[in-house]
Amino acid sequence: MTSEAETRSTPTVDLEDVVSLCARRGFIFQSSEIYGGINGFWDYGPLGVELKNNLKEFWWQRTVRDREDVEGIDSAIIAHPRTWEASGHVQHFADPLVDCRACKRRFRADQLEEAGPCPAREGSSEHDFTEVRRFNLMLSTRIGASEDAASTAYLRAETCGSIFTDFKRVRESSRQKIPFGIAQIGKAFRNEINPRYFTFRSREFEQAELEFFCHPGETERWFEYWLAQRLRFYRELGFDERRVRTRAHGEGELAHYCKRAVDVEFLFPFGWKEIEGIHDRGSYDLTQHSEFSGRDLSVMDETSKERFVPAVVETSVGMDRTALALLVNAYDQERLPDGETRTVLHLHPVVAPVKVAVLPLSKKIGEPARKIAAALRRRWNVFYDESGNIGRRYRRQDEIGTPLCVTYDFQSETDSQVTVRERDSMEQERVSLAGLEAHIRDRLEEGL
Repeated sequence: MTSEAETRSTPTVDLEDVVSLCARRGFIFQSSEIYGGINGFWDYGPLGVELKNNLKEFWWQRTVRDREDVEGIDSAIIAHPRTWEASGHVQHFADPLVDCRACKRRFRADQLEEAGPCPAREGSSEHDFTEVRRFNLMLSTRIGASEDAASTAYLRAETCGSIFTDFKRVRESSRQKIPFGIAQIGKAFRNEINPRYFTFRSREFEQAELEFFCHPGETERWFEYWLAQRLRFYRELGFDERRVRTRAHGEGELAHYCKRAVDVEFLFPFGWKEIEGIHDRGSYDLTQHSEFSGRDLSVMDETSKERFVPAVVETSVGMDRTALALLVNAYDQERLPDGETRTVLHLHPVVAPVKVAVLPLSKKIGEPARKIAAALRRRWNVFYDESGNIGRRYRRQDEIGTPLCVTYDFQSETDSQVTVRERDSMEQERVSLAGLEAHIRDRLEEGL
């Protein structure tokens, strides 16, 4: 848990600086930007998609591939409408909404302190709010050609729904026994009343979720286990410990299906916010789906011969929120000894969009440098740049978080060595071409 003293000493980052960098360098920008954008939707550019794909790959490796007791799936975005009735989304998945009669803007009733002054009322800056009403966040669509109610479906509001409906099929086909987990990464959609804070709260987003099925009497043990595993995940990614904390939900905060919940929070420029939730969902989900579908989703313990409906411990990560947290955590503006300032992203190599940049000192020796880049590209995402002076090229790579730069110079023509520059320390060393790939591999995998 982060203390107040540690919070005060945490380096500060201006969100606008991160947003500007993301747009300028092709990480993230507003969807449909040439038409003025669409609120709550974002596009990931060439560097952003690499960053998020690397994050997803690392989560998948740690959660699925490293384990014998977790299976992965990729389910459809649209499920049978009864899925959401059983889960309680149709009835419970809503936020408190108010409208301002004057400016016609909508606000969440529990976030009115952030509404600001009303731009439409003369002689007063206060909004003229309506009564609070419940606003369901699910986005609906229609399937097929008919216009009757039966054709209405929903874009999934979270990815876990199909994990529960696929539970029986996955368990039997994979021959898994309780306890075991099912994981997936995918898009989810929520009609947020007030999307804000860049990609933190969006209407289209990506989740990485694990539902771990266990005996109802073992949920506490597995809850503590997965909480520890998830905190380890953020340490491995190099998060500043002063920027990460856990927060347990009080009784009044718990969702209708939840017995216990702990959020992993990150200190964004706009405050402490959740990036992941660990939940004890009890046996609610499989019980509900058994009732609504008429299918028996209970299991038999072969040793005790006990039949029971498995309980679930869930870990749910917001991939877009975590990607934003990675950028905030890594962003730095350093004052150099020569008085200049460099912008640098101290991204962990495992998530860095570009792993290595190959930079010939002159275009005249570009051909052998391109051959080096082509050879390294078989293993890593490599950027080749021969434009501008070498210092400016280093700065461009620092700004996008590239861990290593390889410079091919005129001396390389005779000694078969290149200069490898490290991003954070800016230290340089000569490395033989024969040992270059092994050197890069060791540096990139250091600490994993």
